[in-house]
Amino acid sequence: MSFYSLKMRASKNSQHVSGAEKILHEQELPAQMNALLSRALHHAKGQADFINMKIETVRPDDLEYINALPVSSVMVNTPEEGQEVILQYLSKLGIKNGTEIMKRFADTYTMRGAILLDVNDLSRLEPDFGRGIRATYMDAEHSLDRLPDSCKNHFQEAIVLASKVVAAPHIIAEICISDDPDYVTGYIAAKNIGYVRISKLKNMGCPNGRRIFLYQGPKQDIAKCINYLEKQRVLVCHVPYFPNEKSITPINYIQQMEKYLQNKKELHLYRQTREITSAQSAHVIYQGRRMLMLASNNYLGLSNNTVVKESAEQAIKKYGCGSGGSRLTTGTLSLHNQLECTLAKFKNTEAALLFNTGYMANLGIISAICQKGWIIYSDELNHASIIDGCRLSSARIVIYNHNNMDSLEAKLREFAPCQGLIVTDAVFSMDGDIANLPQIMSLSHKYNVLTMVDEAHATGVIGSNGKGICEYYKMEKKPDILMGTLSKSLGSEGGYVCGCKILIDYLRNTARSYIFSTSQSPAALAAALTALDILVNHPGIVKKLQKNVQCFCETLRINGISANSDSAIVPIKIGDEAKTIRIEKELFQQNIFLTAIRYPTVAKGAAILRAAVMATHTEAEIQLAAKKISAAINL
Repeated sequence: MSFYSLKMRASKNSQHVSGAEKILHEQELPAQMNALLSRALHHAKGQADFINMKIETVRPDDLEYINALPVSSVMVNTPEEGQEVILQYLSKLGIKNGTEIMKRFADTYTMRGAILLDVNDLSRLEPDFGRGIRATYMDAEHSLDRLPDSCKNHFQEAIVLASKVVAAPHIIAEICISDDPDYVTGYIAAKNIGYVRISKLKNMGCPNGRRIFLYQGPKQDIAKCINYLEKQRVLVCHVPYFPNEKSITPINYIQQMEKYLQNKKELHLYRQTREITSAQSAHVIYQGRRMLMLASNNYLGLSNNTVVKESAEQAIKKYGCGSGGSRLTTGTLSLHNQLECTLAKFKNTEAALLFNTGYMANLGIISAICQKGWIIYSDELNHASIIDGCRLSSARIVIYNHNNMDSLEAKLREFAPCQGLIVTDAVFSMDGDIANLPQIMSLSHKYNVLTMVDEAHATGVIGSNGKGICEYYKMEKKPDILMGTLSKSLGSEGGYVCGCKILIDYLRNTARSYIFSTSQSPAALAAALTALDILVNHPGIVKKLQKNVQCFCETLRINGISANSDSAIVPIKIGDEAKTIRIEKELFQQNIFLTAIRYPTVAKGAAILRAAVMATHTEAEIQLAAKKISAAINL
C-alpha cells in the first residue's frame, strides 16, 4: 500500500504563516488537504495569500519507524522562569554555554527554518543562514481511518518533530519557542530527558520564535545529519494525544467518538456483533432462525464434535476451569506438555510452544526474534497479527508485493547482506490463496535469512492429510518457524509455534506474550489434543472439506460468479461497500450466514463476501447456497 508525503506551506506578504507535514495513504489525501487549506486560511497571523501544497510518493520500505519521546511538563508563571528551566536542562546535558545559546534565538526570528548550532563553539552549521534547516517528511503513525485534523494540534506536531530531530546523527537536543502569537508553550527535547514541555516561554501575542538544533559531533558528519533531518521519511509511533490549548471549551470525547462512528456508518464501514445461540457447526441459530453457516473458521466441524467436547468436559473435572498462572510460574499442566509434543510430531519438527491465541503467538514470536538492525520482509497482505508483531519489534519493515517473488527478491537484494526474516501467511485469510513457499525457501537460502510461515488457515485444510503448506508442496525441508492456531480446523482455542529446540527454548525465555500471560484453560488443551488426534487418524474429513470447496466454487462459476480456491476460503469479490452490505442482508433473509468484509480488513472499494466452507456441509446445501448467492449478486 502506497504512502504519500503532503506538505503545506502558507505565507502572507512573503512572511511565514503556517506549515504542516503529513505522511498519508492515498484515500486520506482529499480530506487532509482540505483541513490544511482551512488552517492556512484561518490563522492567528492572518489569512495566507500564498499557499503551497506538495505531494510526493513515499515507498513503504523508505519509511523509518521511531518511538515518540517520553513526555513531561514543567509549569512556570513567566517566560523568564521558563527560559531558566531550559538552562537547567542544558546543564544536565553537559552544556555549559546555555545562556549564549538562548541569545541565538534572536537570529531565528526572520528565518524559515531552524539554526543548526555547534554546542562547542556556537558556530552555525546550516549551508544557508537565511533558510536554516527544515526538518521534513514526518508524521505520527496512525490508523487509516483517522478523521481529518480540524485544527492545529501544537502538542502532537511538536512531539513528532522533536522525536525525529533528536533521532538525527549527533543531535543532542532541540529547543523550540513557538512562533504562533497565540501559543506560548515551548519545549526542550533530548534522548536522555525526553520531551520536556514548558508552559510559558514567551508572552501572549508575541510572534517571535523558532527552533535551535544542537549538534555535537565531527564536522564531516554534518551533511549526514542534515540529510536525515531534511530527507529521511519517518513515522513516529505511540505519539500521545494532548488537548489543543487554543480550545476555549474542554474537548467532548464522547462527541468525538459519536462523530467517528457516524462517519463509519456513512461509509458503510460500521460493524456490529451478531449473537449466535448455538454451537459453531454447519448450521447455527441466529435470532431464532436456523441458518447455514458459511462464515466460520471451524473448517472441519470439530468445535462441536461429540468426542472433542467430552474430552473438554473430562479435563475440567480433572484440572478445573482455569490454569492458575503463566506457564513459567504455576500455569504448566501435563496437558500443555502433551499438546506441544503432539504438535511437534504432527509438524515433524523438534519442538513446539503454545500461546494463548494465534494473535499472541505472532506478536510474541516476531518481536522476540527481530532485533534492532534486522530487516523483516513481510507480504503486503499478511494478517494484522503479523503486521502488529513486526511493529512491536525493533526491526525495519520492508513490504513486498503480494506473493510476488520478483518483488521479494528485489527487496532482499537491496538490503543484502543482513540479519533478516521473511514472514508470510501460508493461506491468506481474505483471498484464500497460498504462499509460494518453495520460492520463498529458495530465496531465504540464497540471501541467508530466516523464514516464518503462519499456518492458521492451512492446518487441517491443505495437503493430502491436512498437515499444511509443506505437505501441500510435498516439501521435506521446513521453514525455520512454523506458526499456527488451535482455533480454526482444530475447533479449540490457542496458538503455537513449531521449530528446532533452540528456537523454542529461546522463545520460551523471550516472548513476552508467552511469559506474561496466564496459560490456556484445561478444556481448550484437551479439546485441541482430541481434535488433532481425529485429524491424524481420520484424514478423510480433510478430503471431504476439499471436495466441498470445489463443489461450491464450481456451482458459483456455473451461475456466473468467478470463484476458485485451493483452501477453505472462497472470496467473492463485490467491490462497493454499500452493495456488499445489501447482498449480505439479502442472504441473511434467506438463512445464509455469510459475512461482508470491508475496509480496513480489505482495501476501500474492494469489499468481498468471504465464504468459508466446512467439511460438515452437505453437497446439496452448498450447491443451493451458491445458487442463492449468485442470484443475490445479480439482483
